[in-house]
Amino acid sequence: MQSRVRSIALTLSTILGPALALAADDAHADKQGAIATVSQGVASAITALIVFAVVFAVLATKVWPTITKGLDERARKITEEIEAAENARKQAKDALEQYQQSLNQARAEAQKMIEQARAQQVALAAELKAKADVELGQMRERAMRDIEAAKRAAITEMYTQQSNLATAVASKILRRELNAGDQDALVQESLRELTTSHN
Repeated sequence: MQSRVRSIALTLSTILGPALALAADDAHADKQGAIATVSQGVASAITALIVFAVVFAVLATKVWPTITKGLDERARKITEEIEAAENARKQAKDALEQYQQSLNQARAEAQKMIEQARAQQVALAAELKAKADVELGQMRERAMRDIEAAKRAAITEMYTQQSNLATAVASKILRRELNAGDQDALVQESLRELTTSHN
């Protein structure tokens, strides 16, 4: 309200200044040519007051409402823009905080996944080592059994050949041939002797 009164006073001074100057010029001109009468001075003052009233009425009804409306609208827009900027700043701050939280959560999950992967790797390595140890033990046992079986087969074959050779030599010596039953009995007896000697 005070700004409106100030604006009206400024406008009045702007309008009254030239009117008073015009009246002063008229008075000055009258002094040079002729002395102005009281009625001429009153007429100039009334004319100035009428002009002032008309200009004041036009300004008060047409110009000042438009100017104040424009100023109020501009102030409202500035206020709205300040509020919008404040809201945008708050939203940006909230978005940044949410991004930081998401980033921290993603880092924690990634670290947890890395630790789980390491634990799984250690467990898998231990499991594979245990399986390899079991398989290696089984392979050793099989190899020992195979070696033992091959050894027995070789000994059996050697005694069989020795028996055949001894039978052939004995038959030549005795000039007679041993039958298959005699030969098997000799082989079995030789195997028993060999087993007993190794034990």
